[in-house]
Amino acid sequence: MVLRSLNLNHFRCFESLRLGLEPGITLFHGDNAQGKTSILEAACVLLRLQSPRTAHLGDCVCFSGKAFAVGGRLEGPASTELRLQYRESGRRLLVDGEAQKGGAGYLRHSALVVWMANDDLALVRGGGEGRRRFLDFMASQLFPGYREALKAYDKALRSRNFLLKRDASPKWPQIDAYSRLLHDYGQVISSCRRVLVERLQPRAADAQTRIGGARETLGIAYESASGENDDLLARLESKRDEEMRRRQTAAGPHRDDLLLTLNGMPAAKFASEGQQRTLALALKLGQTNLFLETRQEAPVMLIDDVFGELDPGRRNALMANWPAASQKLITTTHLDWLDEGFRDAARLRVTGARVE
Repeated sequence: MVLRSLNLNHFRCFESLRLGLEPGITLFHGDNAQGKTSILEAACVLLRLQSPRTAHLGDCVCFSGKAFAVGGRLEGPASTELRLQYRESGRRLLVDGEAQKGGAGYLRHSALVVWMANDDLALVRGGGEGRRRFLDFMASQLFPGYREALKAYDKALRSRNFLLKRDASPKWPQIDAYSRLLHDYGQVISSCRRVLVERLQPRAADAQTRIGGARETLGIAYESASGENDDLLARLESKRDEEMRRRQTAAGPHRDDLLLTLNGMPAAKFASEGQQRTLALALKLGQTNLFLETRQEAPVMLIDDVFGELDPGRRNALMANWPAASQKLITTTHLDWLDEGFRDAARLRVTGARVE
């Protein structure tokens, strides 16, 4: 699938933008804070109904506005027009001008997406929340029902945490009703994450070797916070005293994590910065190849300010191993790192929320 046009209205710094896109590589270049990343973010919001930069789409509304809209044309086996209209009171999703009842129907007509950014280093160095978001972004594109289960789980979690905080003496019969919901939806989430990590592991490990150029063994292990056999009901029962003290849900997929190791050692502690950066790239390249091999569809690659930070060896290795069929939208502050691999790339300069 190829995104051939992107239209923005009141999105971030853009009052309005109409943009035609090429199937291959497009470079958006210019100084910082001119709108380059917002263009990639808008593409992600259009194609996946979520932003890689914020959990709340309301943050994408232009300045003091109250709504935004993004639209675009996808080309693949057929041509499809997508449009998302967002305001605080709700959203409207359209496919070829026809309103969709929910996100699942809309996303069936959309494309797979991989987001790569300079701050992906936080996947290795940062806390578990970023790694969970990484898993959720992949799983929602691969497993039917995952996105709905995750939304239902989050809603039940908020309600359960509210009850834990509301009363001086928690009313456990009410709380336990939400515990059962967390257990049911959590099992869907945990089982999908396990399968996902199992499939991602060999592909990311191969990418680590190819990009790093060294015999380094990358390990990825899923760390469940739902207890033995993902029996979250039993786990929550055992955590009741802790929940009394902390007044929040102490177990479940919202506390899952990934253990990333290099040659058997925790990568966050023992890997060099270069190895950590390679590992972050390997995770995203592994995701790209997983999409391609399991869905037989090349994803749209949104690459934000990555290449200027890479040495020529890693840059060339990454380019040599990304899917040739993928459309790549790339932002950069400068072009002095360009080589023959980008000879045919379209170049668009972004200045003051205008594209030339």
